[in-house]
Amino acid sequence: MFTTENPTSLLAELFDPATRPDPYPVYRRLREAGALHSTPFGLPVATRHADCVAILANQDWGHDLEAHQMHPTLPAESFPTTFLWMEPPDHTRLRGLVSRGFTPRSVQLLRPRIEALVDELLDNALAAGDFDLIETLAYPLPLTVICEILGVPAADHPAVQVWSQALARAFDPDALMSPQALAERNRAIPEFLGYFSELVEHHRNEPGDNLISVLAQVEDGGDRLTADELLGTCVTLIIAGHETTVNLVGNGMLALLRNPDQLALLRAEPDLIGPAVEELLRYDSPIHLNTRAAKRELTVGGRVFAPGEGVVALIACANRDPAAYPDPERLDLRRFAGGPGSSGGPVGGAGAPRHLSFSLGHHYCLGAPLALLEMELLLAGFTRRVAAAELLDDAPAYKPNLLIRGLAELPVRFRA
Repeated sequence: MFTTENPTSLLAELFDPATRPDPYPVYRRLREAGALHSTPFGLPVATRHADCVAILANQDWGHDLEAHQMHPTLPAESFPTTFLWMEPPDHTRLRGLVSRGFTPRSVQLLRPRIEALVDELLDNALAAGDFDLIETLAYPLPLTVICEILGVPAADHPAVQVWSQALARAFDPDALMSPQALAERNRAIPEFLGYFSELVEHHRNEPGDNLISVLAQVEDGGDRLTADELLGTCVTLIIAGHETTVNLVGNGMLALLRNPDQLALLRAEPDLIGPAVEELLRYDSPIHLNTRAAKRELTVGGRVFAPGEGVVALIACANRDPAAYPDPERLDLRRFAGGPGSSGGPVGGAGAPRHLSFSLGHHYCLGAPLALLEMELLLAGFTRRVAAAELLDDAPAYKPNLLIRGLAELPVRFRA
């Protein structure tokens, strides 16, 4: 469809926090206005599924310049090394050392603990009747799991949540953040790093049954994580391991409660839970954008990018591209019922392409198996134990975050 709308004004609307509750009409108009659009932070955004796939799946687009391109006010020495912002061979080495804790097999070993935690949280929710789903379910589930994996004591979980929320906000481009948000980020970083420095040293001296102890001791072909790499890995896993899943739970439950026909379908056909999670990820992604920089001359969306030039893949926009998904604005829990694809993403029975919420290629989300299992077990428990659920606020509040987008609160009522 042709549109004469001004992309600059559309992007200003998109970046306005007032648009967080529903950015999808703006995404639709951006797609119609063109494949690429300039932004206030200097990187063009790609709006269409095919272009975003071409960017995310191609190793010639690197992710190692994001800190420089998106966060120029952050001193390089203030944040430790993270494999999120690395490319091979460093990315391959570091991710390889970490990934053993997040393979599908190792994650499945967590199933009994996650099931028990889901039941405990649902007990609390049903006892309360009326409650905030974000506070009662969405945060405690993934935060508890990732903290237990790493070896963070239960008494420290609240502090870790506060620090990680501040850092999750800081993934937004510096140019779009208020001075207050930047100040909160700059305060949180040294506190977070100081805490994990002490925790790493504790587990190095007194190893336990946790991932920090394993990473502190592991040697793979004589290779070990440096102190800086281990510290950066801990912070990365905490933030990526629960902030995005909080949004998956919150956004997903809101979508189901707003689409009672699909919730009824899920109750009637429990085998749809796996495909349902994939559709919820497509429909309202926890991550709305990601960046890459060209390693060589590349062409996307009709534009030639020189080496070093960056681009933003507008993931949530691409996930609702009608060129990729029929009737993309509709929640359809059968859309991905065909099972997993060969590269980790789902492929639907009707040929639905992979959604981009876990990215693609060598930066495909390390924690995807864990996030999928947590959400699947939560939906299984919910459909089994909660007979009736309703929203208590038709317009729940959202966090100001653009990149890691999710609800600030979600008042609901559950009845057994």
